[in-house]
Amino acid sequence: MKIIISGHHIEVTEAISDVINSKYEKVANHFPSLMSLEVIITVDKNTQKIEAVTNYENQTVAISASDDDLYKAIGASVKKMEAALKHRKGILSANLHNKYEVPQSELVANA
Repeated sequence: MKIIISGHHIEVTEAISDVINSKYEKVANHFPSLMSLEVIITVDKNTQKIEAVTNYENQTVAISASDDDLYKAIGASVKKMEAALKHRKGILSANLHNKYEVPQSELVANA
């Protein structure tokens, strides 16, 4: 999975990119059909914010997490991304099942 990391009001160091890559490897192992992930790190006054956007099964999945500590925010974003992807996967598998249809009798249809 290709991870694109960008920063807003922060310089993305090699240590930050290593942590993000190692944390999101688990997501890539659970969802091998993911091709790319875009991560934006934003620093506001005493708040670190992580936004992650990906495309899973032709649907855009976006999450955001914020915390005082950057590494806690990264961990929270990984948990939220896994939860969002599991939810999307559940919706897709629910749509694959054949729904039971009640047969209409001819008397009801003609009335």
